[in-house]
Amino acid sequence: MAIPNDPVILMSYLNTQLRDFYPDLDDLCKSLSLNRVKIEEKLRSIGYRYDKSQNQFTLV
Repeated sequence: MAIPNDPVILMSYLNTQLRDFYPDLDDLCKSLSLNRVKIEEKLRSIGYRYDKSQNQFTLV
């Protein structure tokens, strides 16, 4: 499955997936065969980090 390349659109997409389908980022990455480190690096570049307690990427 192709995911959005633009970091802002990617963040929105991942947050929607996390909200609707996955209990945490690890499950999402495993299910979609994504590299968690690369995802987090890309979103960190625009100031977002994964917040496990909220199960979403939030602005730092």
